[in-house]
Amino acid sequence: MRWVTATVGVVALGVAGCGGSTADVTPPDPEGEAAEVCAELVDDLPDVLLDESRVEAEPTSDYTAAWGDPVISVRCGVPRPETLRADSELIAITDVAWLPQPVDHPSMYTAVGHTAYVEVSVPPSYGPPAGALLPISSLIASTIPALPDGEL
Repeated sequence: MRWVTATVGVVALGVAGCGGSTADVTPPDPEGEAAEVCAELVDDLPDVLLDESRVEAEPTSDYTAAWGDPVISVRCGVPRPETLRADSELIAITDVAWLPQPVDHPSMYTAVGHTAYVEVSVPPSYGPPAGALLPISSLIASTIPALPDGEL
């Protein structure tokens, strides 16, 4: 497994928020402990991300959140990414490993190495994703238990 450690500075880029709007976000279906920690994570997510206000995710779910237009989305409790391999290149942000997808021009990042997988979609129009991944990484690290060392 190759790790790429990112030097992260908070980047606040984006377009004006769309208060009161909704966003289509397909909810995952986590079970057991994953469902519990995901509901807690989503509840603790910020009201503003990359200068975008949080909008209502449709259909309503305890496991999804959305901001802005184009939509930045979080889905907690997604299945393990099929492309995740022992030699996958990961990005580490505040001790959380992220699998960027697609590798050549990522717009989706999946947090791995925790008891629940968290998927974050950041459209390229927002620029570097660090400003979105940093606060979410901090919440994942404090909310979702890590898997034993070496497990993804």
